[in-house]
Amino acid sequence: MAQVPQTFFDALAVRTWCSLALRALGRAREEIDAINVYPVADGDTGTNLYLTLESAATAVEAVFAGYETGRAEPSLGDAARAMAHGALIGARGNSGTILAQLLRGMAQVLAGAGETSAAARADGPALRLALRRAADSARQAVAHPVEGTVLTVASAAADAAEEAGDDCRTVARAAYEGARAALAATPDQLGVLRRAGVVDAGGRGLVSVLGALVEAVTGEAVREPAGSAGSVSGAGPAESVGRGTEPACQGEPGDDRGEAGGPAFEVIYLLEADDAAVARLRARLDALGDSLVVVGGDGLWNVHVHVDDAGAAVEAGVEAGRPYRIRITHFGPGEPHPGRERPSGAPAQRAVVAVVPGEGLAGLYGEAGATTVLARPGEPPASGELVQALRRAHAHEVVLLPNDAELRHTAGAAAEQARTEGIRVALIPTRSAVQGIAALAVHEPRRRFDEDVVQMTAAAGATRYAEVVVAERQSWTTAGICQAGDVLGLIDGDVAVIGTDVTATARTVLDRMLQSGGELVTLVVGDEAPETVAAHLEARVRESYLAVDTVVYRGGRQGALLLIGVE
Repeated sequence: MAQVPQTFFDALAVRTWCSLALRALGRAREEIDAINVYPVADGDTGTNLYLTLESAATAVEAVFAGYETGRAEPSLGDAARAMAHGALIGARGNSGTILAQLLRGMAQVLAGAGETSAAARADGPALRLALRRAADSARQAVAHPVEGTVLTVASAAADAAEEAGDDCRTVARAAYEGARAALAATPDQLGVLRRAGVVDAGGRGLVSVLGALVEAVTGEAVREPAGSAGSVSGAGPAESVGRGTEPACQGEPGDDRGEAGGPAFEVIYLLEADDAAVARLRARLDALGDSLVVVGGDGLWNVHVHVDDAGAAVEAGVEAGRPYRIRITHFGPGEPHPGRERPSGAPAQRAVVAVVPGEGLAGLYGEAGATTVLARPGEPPASGELVQALRRAHAHEVVLLPNDAELRHTAGAAAEQARTEGIRVALIPTRSAVQGIAALAVHEPRRRFDEDVVQMTAAAGATRYAEVVVAERQSWTTAGICQAGDVLGLIDGDVAVIGTDVTATARTVLDRMLQSGGELVTLVVGDEAPETVAAHLEARVRESYLAVDTVVYRGGRQGALLLIGVE
């Protein structure tokens, strides 16, 4: 549906832009992943950009949802700050971290323009200034900026916008065209791109985001470029995208060192710290590794670095403040970055790889023969971790169970990367570990691969899932407003029950799930759940639901107090 053109930028424009940008990155994600050869050829730039933007768009939607019951609408400042904060806390990888800073730079200007304008909106000159602030702040966030990357594309967009008129539509179009031209030139600036025959993946993603900006203010869609170096400036089809088989440069962008010189780990975390502590942290991390990007401000930062000593990078964060949502990705077994080597010995015909939320389930899945990837609370695995697990499974055919709706794009990127290496991968979109248990229960390696996948998919799809968690903050939900500390019962991903007692809430959730029937109840109990909750629910099923069996597993430290599955 065509968008309504606007000659100014307000809260609705921010919302529209985020939605369109998310859609554009969703379309381009696989293409961008495929051309990701720099700074690490781990095939996840498109996915990381998508997940970062998804977090920004979700934060903006939450702001608008908070105003639905009244006549007032959020201000430009509200929407812009939400966009920036959402991107900051959800930033993934090197590219996502830089995108978060670009959005933060724009938000600083847009929010200020909205608060000083009687109409609470920004005009063309404000949008032009926002693009300049974005490019400059992103460049400052990178320890060693190099041309031929997303930073170059952002600067070119800002330069072009400065030569445009004072209308928002003119400014947005100029920025997009400037970025598009700069993207086409990136192979001439960075040798690894030229040798692979591709443009910079992060820059390609930014062009999609700026194309969405044009559509948000003009109502007209733009033609997006393809990723191969030869087709960016023309109208080449997306199918012509180069795969980028050249090993990525390791170290800072522009440093053409070989793969042997690169660090072994990517470390990312959110950090609560003051400016002085962050300045010291930058210096320490810069000495530890490369690809250092620190973005944020006002006491909250997102830290990204590639290092050989992941523990030292985390310890540096502890000394600077309070790090959390720590994600550590190993780039490859026994070598610094992703390689094609697999374990010795003949590969198996088929294997299962599953993401699990706790140590208890990791043991359960492992006993069933699955290769597991542990997703600790607040630390979802990156696509690089999933690719390594697919390799580690050492099989010709692999079934991948992400067990989390939010991992669908990450898992998709990992599957695509593994397929380029000759592994046949089937991704079953399980949204909970209990759906994964159901799929694993019917897994039969002796069946034909397609038949096995169909049976596993059917078993997962026939399993309703729920979880009982504690609310971290006040928020709007589908069941009403919850307060921090409330017990929430989520059924199939939506909040269905708000309570104060874990056992009572779990019982209500289970009753609602069994109203539509069921033969087997699976309970996965977390370490922080009351000791008696499983026994109480077992008794409830035994007394009230004839011919329904119950099985209980200990999930360990899994984030949710309780996972429930009904088949």
